[in-house]
Amino acid sequence: MPLIRYSFRFLRRRRRRGAAPPGPPAPFVVGLGRSGTTLLRLMLDAHPQLTIPPETHFLSPLIQASGTLRFDADRACRLIVEGRHRRWDDFRLDPAELEARLRAIEPFNTPDAVRTFYRLYAEKQGKPRWGDKTPDYVRKMRKIQLVLPEARFIHLIRDGRDAGLSHNARIVKRGVREPLPAADLARRWVVRISKARETAAGLNGYLELRYEDLVTDPEPALRKACELIELDYDPAMLEYHRHASERLQEMAGELPAVAGRPAREAGERLAAHTMATKPPSRERIAVWKQEMSEADALEFEATAGDLLAELGYETLSGRSAPSPEGP
Repeated sequence: MPLIRYSFRFLRRRRRRGAAPPGPPAPFVVGLGRSGTTLLRLMLDAHPQLTIPPETHFLSPLIQASGTLRFDADRACRLIVEGRHRRWDDFRLDPAELEARLRAIEPFNTPDAVRTFYRLYAEKQGKPRWGDKTPDYVRKMRKIQLVLPEARFIHLIRDGRDAGLSHNARIVKRGVREPLPAADLARRWVVRISKARETAAGLNGYLELRYEDLVTDPEPALRKACELIELDYDPAMLEYHRHASERLQEMAGELPAVAGRPAREAGERLAAHTMATKPPSRERIAVWKQEMSEADALEFEATAGDLLAELGYETLSGRSAPSPEGP
């Protein structure tokens, strides 16, 4: 087994050879689900020079497949178009055109294969630069940057109690499983943020933004994001809501059932992102105060209280952020 793992790693490294030099820094918006990543995607996408497609989800399986003997342009195309992510129709691209461009890569390599998809999407949007917004890539940042050195990660963090309530509300609406207890939501939030920070130490370009700051005072947060990706700030990003409904129409279709995953009805994803089509609003900040019982709030805080305080969120116990260590 160790020899097989080594062979996979060797093949993945070999399939990065021959790649073109990295392009301009590309933002990858990541984070725990229901943390406002769609809002940030729409804000960045409103920049005249930058476009962000709907969630991709194919990067991790494509990178994994690059460590197998039969990985080539045709296999890469199938993973992008026909993979379990079920989202190819969101991109409104011609699979034959993608396939032709992948086959034209010489020598065929993983970085340029990935870039080919993003560049094709950017061309269709009439913009020169691209990025990504797939929250779950927060767990794959190191692997992604090994393939795409230009990747820069913007980790959007939301008060874990609000994100957890939103997560559970979506579960209930879809009827797929039981809501998570407060302690499980807290552990999930703490682990995801802690692991992201551990990974960030080895990354070339990582930024944390709070959802609450993005909503209450978006310009400073967006300027930080633009600085990270070496892009001039443009006030058009503050007007994202003028075209948000149009951009989100890419996600209007249903997601078919595949590999044991249930179908998702047409329009379900649009309904889940209604708030992102409106100007920034404080409406969904600190909703835990009204919608979470005191017992659940205390249960959440028992696990996540220190991190809540560190990030500047109010706690029932009145915890404060730890003081910086002295010299």
